[in-house]
Amino acid sequence: MQSTVHIAGGGISGLAAGVRLAGAGYLVRLHEAAQQMGGRCRSYFDGATNLTIDNGNHLVLSGNQSVLAYAREIGSEAGLQGPPEAEFQFIDLAADKRWTLRINDGRVPLWVFDSARRVPDTSPADYFALAPLIWASAGTRVGDAIKCEGVLYKRLVLPLLLAALNIDPPDGSAGLAGAIVRETLLAGGQACRPLIARDGLSSVLIEPAIDYIRARGGSVDVGHEVRHLTMANGKVTELALGDQTIALGPGDAVVMAVPPRSAAALLPGLTVPTRFRAIVNAHFRFVPPPHHPPMIGVVNGLIEWLFAFPDRFSITISGGDRLVDMPREELARAIWKDICAVAGLTAEMPAWQIVRERRATFEASPEQNALRPGAVTAWKNLFLAGDWTDTGLPATIEGSVRSGNRAADHVLKTRSI
Repeated sequence: MQSTVHIAGGGISGLAAGVRLAGAGYLVRLHEAAQQMGGRCRSYFDGATNLTIDNGNHLVLSGNQSVLAYAREIGSEAGLQGPPEAEFQFIDLAADKRWTLRINDGRVPLWVFDSARRVPDTSPADYFALAPLIWASAGTRVGDAIKCEGVLYKRLVLPLLLAALNIDPPDGSAGLAGAIVRETLLAGGQACRPLIARDGLSSVLIEPAIDYIRARGGSVDVGHEVRHLTMANGKVTELALGDQTIALGPGDAVVMAVPPRSAAALLPGLTVPTRFRAIVNAHFRFVPPPHHPPMIGVVNGLIEWLFAFPDRFSITISGGDRLVDMPREELARAIWKDICAVAGLTAEMPAWQIVRERRATFEASPEQNALRPGAVTAWKNLFLAGDWTDTGLPATIEGSVRSGNRAADHVLKTRSI
């Protein structure tokens, strides 16, 4: 008889678990409390700009093997687009200087010896001074592992680690930062190509996964909130979704891929991160000038990353707690001023939208990282997923997919017991 897996949560973690389990022959029942799938990684039509936008500007790197394998399995890998080589354009607004970071393929970092490839006004010694970060422990702060000062820090380390950790880098976990460095920069340019879902997050990472699960007999339902779990004999025996109660069979399992606050409410005693950080994204209905780069890092500006889509400019500001209560139009005008400086524009501010995620990621500090639970719980058929669980990475799409895969793998192990 075919076993059923109930997955609570339709973000990337839940979908990744569902795809792996549906592919392994399980009947997947995915329950999402909201009215749209995707969680913090979704697209939607925005009335203010009259455009379909993403709730966040998510970047994938070519070294994110779990994300690429997930996209390949659901048939959407081609939707992640980027340059053929690892190139990152930057501008320092204070110094009025532009450059392109060009990372060579192969594990030997030849690019740090080439002044045309590395950050301007830096030397190879500056890069080798970052070595302690590579193998630092999760309990060590970035500021205790490396010096958080100087040109290289301000023009490269700060923007990259702020984007990855979503916390002021000196306060972040050096272990989490080191994991990012090992899997990307240390692996060479073939692992560092930036990839963007230029046709929208939902069309590349969400909708194909839903189709994959349904094509294998599974169901994906929105407006289905798991409100209670009944336990007996060390297992989950029932799920309560509003007025509906679902009994689990002997071989059935549950994957909880919900936010940490929801998981803690359903599982009293579960230890989860308790502090979170905001991210601000903004979108402006404006056709970028010809040949404008798809993505550019901004140093010494309000914005940190500027993305150019065919029909709009979009920006991201990590560690955005200081901006969550700023008046919306005042913030929009400040952002547009930076965009004009980066893109060389003198245009009036077009239609815009600001998306402020107050709890975008868990705080990637050593203390909060120590609170992340693993996938296994005290109940034999209940497993956890989410970028806030202990993936060894900060809250990224790669971490989300890995968490879903790990939860699915534990479900598969129970079948063989």
